[in-house]
Amino acid sequence: MSLSETAAAVDNPEQLVRDFLGAMQARDLATAKSFLAPGFTMTFPGPVTFGDFEGLISWASDRYLHVGKKFDRFDTAHTEDGAVVYCYGTLYGQWLDGSDFDGIRFIDRFTVRDGKLIDQLVWNDMGEVRAGQGTADG
Repeated sequence: MSLSETAAAVDNPEQLVRDFLGAMQARDLATAKSFLAPGFTMTFPGPVTFGDFEGLISWASDRYLHVGKKFDRFDTAHTEDGAVVYCYGTLYGQWLDGSDFDGIRFIDRFTVRDGKLIDQLVWNDMGEVRAGQGTADG
């Protein structure tokens, strides 16, 4: 991340989240890692928590072939020591059997401090949709 991008991220936590999610979707993990504070964690439904992308990728590999996000809205709340950014939208992608999915609701909550992501909490309906298709939830 360039100096100007870093400055913008400190001033605009929503843009930091957008840039991180864009890098993740593009599978540009080196860029995605540049947005993270030391000790960053991601918590998914279950709850399943990861401190690195390798664990996330391994866990996801038996759930779907790929996933993307369509954004509906971002809400930012500024706090004394940073910001909390909520991202709302839907997931789309492809199941392991090659069939497509779309329209699965999600919410991501990010804690942002000093221009870095501290954590990401994820809520989505993927498990319910998979169960409804007769696919074992995992």
